[in-house]
Amino acid sequence: MNVLIIGSGGREHSIGNKLKSEGHKIYCAPGNGGIEAIAENVNLNISDFKSIVNYVKSNGIDLVVVGPEDPLINGITDYLQLNGIATFGPTKKAAMIEGSKAFSKDLMKKYNIPTANYQNFTNYDEALSYVENHSIPVVIKASGNAAGKGAVICNSLDEAKSTLKDMMINKVFGDAGKEVVVEEFMIGEEASIFAICSEENYVILPPAQDHKAIYDGDKGPNTGGMGSYAPAPVVSPELLKNIEEDIIKPTLKGMVSEGAPFSGLLFTGIMITKEGPKVVEFNCRFGDPETQVVLPQMDGDLGNLLLKSAKGELNSNGIINSKEGYSVCVVMASGGYPNSYEKGKLIRGVEKFDSNSVIHAGTKIEAGKFYTNGGRVLGVLGYGKTLLEAKKSAYNKVSSISFENSYTRLDISDKGIKRVEG
Repeated sequence: MNVLIIGSGGREHSIGNKLKSEGHKIYCAPGNGGIEAIAENVNLNISDFKSIVNYVKSNGIDLVVVGPEDPLINGITDYLQLNGIATFGPTKKAAMIEGSKAFSKDLMKKYNIPTANYQNFTNYDEALSYVENHSIPVVIKASGNAAGKGAVICNSLDEAKSTLKDMMINKVFGDAGKEVVVEEFMIGEEASIFAICSEENYVILPPAQDHKAIYDGDKGPNTGGMGSYAPAPVVSPELLKNIEEDIIKPTLKGMVSEGAPFSGLLFTGIMITKEGPKVVEFNCRFGDPETQVVLPQMDGDLGNLLLKSAKGELNSNGIINSKEGYSVCVVMASGGYPNSYEKGKLIRGVEKFDSNSVIHAGTKIEAGKFYTNGGRVLGVLGYGKTLLEAKKSAYNKVSSISFENSYTRLDISDKGIKRVEG
């Protein structure tokens, strides 16, 4: 099967890795320096849907897999499907489950899907008044797509007021902050659940845990993700079954009822509270960096599932088993990320490792050498029979790679190790 992957980051590199290992021919638009090792990079503007259609039809592409959320929210699946192209990813209407947090929260309320108590606001003064009478901490989210950085945990009233002003008045997230969601702060441990879906049919992949905050101990501002591991021990088989019954099934059924049937990858961020699992947020695509550890643990044929989803032929429900052992991904980021950072730094040592060990996220290649080209630069992978072994494997590789002002968290997977080993 000839597969075109849309995107240029670590998620797309990881999807390409898995599909290539299954014998498929991989193309990636636009790709990055590291993806070149496993795929043919294609210089296409991913916002130019007509050019993508022309390329697909001219090159015998059997399946298009859309990585990032922006083109999904903007309707790429609708456009490609109207042109007879099998496309993995939700329609524009279904992608609202990520594109509007207000929509997703209202969906959960309507269909009794467990989540934090909340209120939506489009008026700044009304939001401010609500926050002034809310308990602290409080969570404030830009309703629109803010590239994974639009949720702020406010630990004081002053911080909450400042956050509201930044989102709604100063527009730090642009139009994404025109509407905000103010919700209660949930206490618990987070997990990421991926389900490949076709309307009310689904297959759930091994659970993972992300590390969103920039600093060790989950301190500092949120990022796109500084590392991950799978399977996450916090999600027991019994808990995963509860998530399936109480969250995945009613969500997919609710989307059908709302006239927005969801086909593609439903990524559910879960908070495991004393009351049980609750939804933190939904995303309409594979998560990054969770994909980097979920797919190596997946005991199944990814290409077949993606194609069935794209064609509406996925007709069974269930949970895919995780392979034996664990996978850990440690992100090497540019100094200054998630704020301003410099690009173009020479990366040393990365050439020693193949795509099973290092996933390229923000890199470019010039004259055979790799340079930084983004905030999150590399995802370094480790594997082991135990989670501790997998962590050591990943950090040993990190120690062999360097670039100016690189930054990594040092505690990726520690929560899971503590849970497993005490």
